[in-house]
Amino acid sequence: MKITILDGNALNPGDLSWKPLEEFGSVTVYPRTEQKDVVSRIGDSDAVLLNKINITEEILAACPSLRYIGVQATGYNVIDLEACRRHNVTVTNVPTYSTAGVSQLTFAFILEFACKTAEHSASVMAGDWVKSKDFCYWKHAPVELDGKTLGIFGYGSIGSRVESIAKAFGMRTIVCTRTPNPLIENPVDAEQLFKQSDFLTLHAPLTEATRGIVNEKNISLMKETAVIINTARGALVDENAVRKALDTGRIAGYAADVVSEEPMKADNPLLGAPNCLLTPHIAWAATETRQRLLDIVIANIRCFIAGCPQNVVS
Repeated sequence: MKITILDGNALNPGDLSWKPLEEFGSVTVYPRTEQKDVVSRIGDSDAVLLNKINITEEILAACPSLRYIGVQATGYNVIDLEACRRHNVTVTNVPTYSTAGVSQLTFAFILEFACKTAEHSASVMAGDWVKSKDFCYWKHAPVELDGKTLGIFGYGSIGSRVESIAKAFGMRTIVCTRTPNPLIENPVDAEQLFKQSDFLTLHAPLTEATRGIVNEKNISLMKETAVIINTARGALVDENAVRKALDTGRIAGYAADVVSEEPMKADNPLLGAPNCLLTPHIAWAATETRQRLLDIVIANIRCFIAGCPQNVVS
C-alpha cells in the first residue's frame, strides 16, 4: 500500500513519529501541499491522510488507485463525500480526540475574562504595584464564576465536558442542542440561550442551520456584560457583527480559537478589536492531544486494511 500524507506539519511538525504507519506500506509525508499539487502527489496512492486539503470529484477522477482517505481531524467538510461514494473511496475521521484540550482552552478564555490575569500581571511587571499606596489594587474587579450562567450551544462530548467543568466552578448551565438529551438539566431554545447567558460557549458543528448563529439579531438579545467563546468553527459567528458589538460595548468580550478563514486574513474584522482574545487554532495542539489523534489515525487505517473500517463518514 502506498500512503501519502498531504499536510503532515499540522498534526506532526516533528515532535511525533509517523513510523508506525510504515507497517502498512510505503509512506510519503509532505509538510504542506498546495491545492494545485494534490493530484500530482497522490495520483498513484492507495491511501491519503490529510487535515485541511480539499478532495473534489476532479481529484478523485484523476486518482483511480485511491481507496482510502483518512481525515486527521473531526471535521470532514473538506471532502466531497458524495464523490467519494461514487468512486468507492472510504473516508474516516477522528471523533472526540480533542475533548480535553478544547474544554481546557474554553475555560482558559473564561477565566481570563473573569480574572484579567494577563492584564494585572502586565501592570505589576510595569511597576504599578511598586508604586501603589495600598497593599492591593485592581485594574478591573474580578468576576466570580460561582452563580453565573454558562450557555452551551451544542452538547456533544466537548459541550458535556465543558458543562461538568462549569459545575465545578459553581456555575449554572443552560444548553441549546438539536438533539434532545435526558441528561440535560436545563434545555433552552436559541433565544433563551442568548438572553440568559453570562458566558456563551459554542460547541456545535458547522451546518447550514448553525452558520452565523452568532449574529447581530442574537447578540442584541444578550446582556451587555456577556462574553462569547468560540472554540468550534469560525463561521458559526458573523465576525462583522461581533466587531460592531465589541466596538459599541454591546457585549463585554469575545474569545476565539477559530476564525472564518484560516490562516487569518489581514482584513479580518476581529484584528485589533477591543476586549477580544484570539488564539491561532491551538485547542488541539497539546502533545498529548495530537498523539491521541495520531494513534486513532493509525487505528483507523489498520481497521480499514483488515476489512472492518471504523469511524467511517463515507
